[in-house]
Amino acid sequence: MVAIIGILAAIAIPKFGATKDKAYIAAMKSDLRNLVTAEESYFADNVTYTTSLTNMNFTASSGGTVVVGAAVGTGWTATATFNGTAKTCGIYVGTGVTAPVTGQNEGEPKCQ
Repeated sequence: MVAIIGILAAIAIPKFGATKDKAYIAAMKSDLRNLVTAEESYFADNVTYTTSLTNMNFTASSGGTVVVGAAVGTGWTATATFNGTAKTCGIYVGTGVTAPVTGQNEGEPKCQ
């Protein structure tokens, strides 16, 4: 009986870790999608983009960190990280900025 429980635990623990990682990635992508809304709202009011999360009134998910790496008059780029995972997600919108993740499409949160 103890051996069966041990085998089941050996199978379940790695799957639980993968599930947690998927949840962190989903939170980072959600933060980046919400940032698009905040950044575009800021642009509508100020006719420019900003790197200041405070000016956009934006707060990342608990445990998450979002950094706007570049903001020019025609576009912006940002990355998101989350405690508990080594993955990083990025997004960019517009022109004049470099995509934070190779092979990324504009407006697409992508992780590596």
